[in-house]
Amino acid sequence: MKARRDVYQAIADPTRRAIINMIAGQPHNMKSITEKFDMSQQAISLHVKILTDCGLITVQQRGRERFCEAHLDRLGEVAAWVAQYKQFWESRMDSFEMYVEKLKKERYGKQKK
Repeated sequence: MKARRDVYQAIADPTRRAIINMIAGQPHNMKSITEKFDMSQQAISLHVKILTDCGLITVQQRGRERFCEAHLDRLGEVAAWVAQYKQFWESRMDSFEMYVEKLKKERYGKQKK
């Protein structure tokens, strides 16, 4: 059985992020997606396949056209992962701000004397 790709692999590439962004609001057919990029239809198809393997989009045949639709709930996994580091950096920035304020007070206090 082939291992399923993960969502991090999908969003690692700027073209795939652009495709996700493009179809997030509404489904697009493959032709309209391909027209937005300076690359072959085959290259776009490969990006779409990776996004499909990751569960971020589905492709449905409608008549002669294939439409890509976003399923962005999987990005919640990324948001949760990023959130833990956001808290870490916010606490670091708070500590840094307190340190800067302390330096300002020390410097201001020395200048007054």
